[in-house]
Order: sequence, then structure tokens, then C-alpha cells
Amino acid sequence: MGCFFSKKSKRKSSEKEDRTPTTTTVETTTTSNAVPLGNNTDEAPKQYSWDKREKVDPKDYMLTGLKDVTVGRLPGKLNGQQFVIQECENCNIYVFDHSATITIDDCVNCRIFLGPVKGSVFFRDCKDIKCVVACQQFRTRDCKKMEVFLCCATQPIIESSTGMKFGCFQYYYPELAFHFKDAGLSIFNNNWSNIHDFTPVSGENNWSLLPEASAVLDFVPTPDPESDFKSVRISTEAARSIVPLTKGGRRKDSEESCLFVFFAGEYTTANARKLIDEATAKGFVLIQTKEVSMRPEDVKRVFQNSADDLVEWITKGPVIALELNGDGVVEACKNIASEIFNGTKVFVSDNKNTSSRDVDNFFNFADMQMGL
Repeated sequence: MGCFFSKKSKRKSSEKEDRTPTTTTVETTTTSNAVPLGNNTDEAPKQYSWDKREKVDPKDYMLTGLKDVTVGRLPGKLNGQQFVIQECENCNIYVFDHSATITIDDCVNCRIFLGPVKGSVFFRDCKDIKCVVACQQFRTRDCKKMEVFLCCATQPIIESSTGMKFGCFQYYYPELAFHFKDAGLSIFNNNWSNIHDFTPVSGENNWSLLPEASAVLDFVPTPDPESDFKSVRISTEAARSIVPLTKGGRRKDSEESCLFVFFAGEYTTANARKLIDEATAKGFVLIQTKEVSMRPEDVKRVFQNSADDLVEWITKGPVIALELNGDGVVEACKNIASEIFNGTKVFVSDNKNTSSRDVDNFFNFADMQMGL
């Protein structure tokens, strides 16, 4: 029973893959030249859209064979294209844009930032990599010793890889929120700690979580002030991160958790961020978040006795759910809901005796919905 507030109402590792980079082209539609009717024999040839196709230089979408340099792409330079990084050594690489897919091959001792990737990020045959990555799919193969601050919409996969360490994505630059939207990624769907090891070794652990206090700047520094990226205003403070900092799969500090759900509205994202600020300021911890669409039957299964009043609200769009943890968190969240979100449709766990069930019901449903 909860309370709610509203206005009154794979291929085998031994196989070699074709790593030839590909690029896509962008068509621009043009109007064909108008030709008057009659017997004019000097007609200009018709022009078609493919004659005016924008030229794409593959080199603009590759970083190859570099050593001891700071390189990358500024906002607006990729605009959703594919990108390839290969055979780089001791480089600082920054991709401050959204892209379709990114492959990173045969790189050693590099620090890498990758802006939102609509599809997959695939590291192959890399070693000693420290990176910050946001993507739909994350995969490594034949990699050694990587430290990754990750935002991944699906379950991250490692294969034939060892010494892998993961932390929660923490980064900000002014265009980043727009790049997440352009890449079709939700800042609330982050499975950074839910790693699947495709090739586990009995008695060994190929991956672990970074210490909770790990700071991005200790792994991936900001660009040199003299570099081409000096104009990008970057912050790695957890409080400013576009992606909320979550505890993920680490052990919870308290046995009391609370489910807090925002139903779709004009300020849903801003309200969820406000809740996180309010709750963390009171000492509570954000465990996990999800943004997912629901059907009427889902509402009845997840919210049970509170479902009737909530069904109409799911037609307006996806819901955003948060699990907050700490002694006294349920009562605190109910107070926050009534004081700050009194004009907003929300669901909050009603008491600490049933709140764990609320959390399990929702996030089990969300994981199934997202194929996790």
C-alpha cells in the first residue's frame, strides 16, 4: 500500500572480425532545376538529391595510430555518425558529441571520454584504459585492466577480459543533456554495476566495482587548458552530473528503502532531480533509478491496492522511479512529497514494513520490461 499526492483530483573470441570502419552519409534534399516546356534543346540536366550528397571524409570519423597527444571531437562534429579509435598509445581522447556506435581497438594506456552513443561501444584488445562512457550497449573483448565510469542502458558485457573495474558515470558539460536526448538515452536507465561476464573463470573474478569514493578526475583528467577543448566547460562533481550518481550493486547501508515514482508531466525530470537533491541532503542514498513505460496491467501488478488511482496517469508517458535508502527514509520521502510535490502526481511507499516489496515489485517489472 502506498500513498500518492496530486492536485485535487556473439561470435567466438578466436574469430577475427572485419574491423574496417564504416561511415554514413547525410542526404540533403534539393529541388530539381525547372525546365520550360517546349522545344528547347539546351535543357539543363536534372539534378537529384544523390548528386548533392554531402561529402564525408572517413578520416573525420577516425583516430588512428596516435601517441602522446590530446585529441578528440568538439560538440557538433560527429552529430550521430559512427566513430573509430584504434592503435592509440598514451593519449587523452575526448569525444564531446553524440554518435551512432564507437569501436576502440588495440589501444594502450589511454584516458578516454565518450559522449552518449546511441548504439554500442566495443573495446577490443585494449590494455590499461581509464574511461568515462555513456551508451546503449557496452562490451569488451580481450581487454586487460580497464577502469570505467559507465552509464549503460542495457547489461554491460565483458568477454575474455580481466582486471575490469566499474563505477557510476559522473560528468557534465553544457551540451551533454541534449546529446543524451539525441542519442535516445535516458539518464535514469543506468545498469553500470550489473556486469555480465561472458567467459567466467572458476575461482577468479574478472571484474569488480571501483571504491565508492572514486573521483573521475583521478582517472580521466580534464583536457589541457592549451588544447582544442579548452572551450568546453566540464564538471565531474557528482552533484552536477547529468546522470544521477547511484550506489548500484554495492551493499546497502540500511535495511529500509523507499520507492518514489513520478508520473509523466512537464517537469518530471526536474522533479526527480529535485527529489534526489532533497533526499541526499538529508543523508539518504540513491540506490537505483529507472524510466520506463507502463500498461494498465503493469500498474495493477506493481502498485496493487493503489493502482486504480494511477492507471490514467501512465497514458501521459513513461514514469521515473527511484529507490532511496537509509533509516527513516520512508517517512522523510512522504514529507518531501507533501511539502514540495503536492501539486505533482507521485507514488511513495506508505510504510517501511511494505516498502521493500514496493521496490522489488517495480524494479523487477522494469528489468523484465527492459530485457535485463
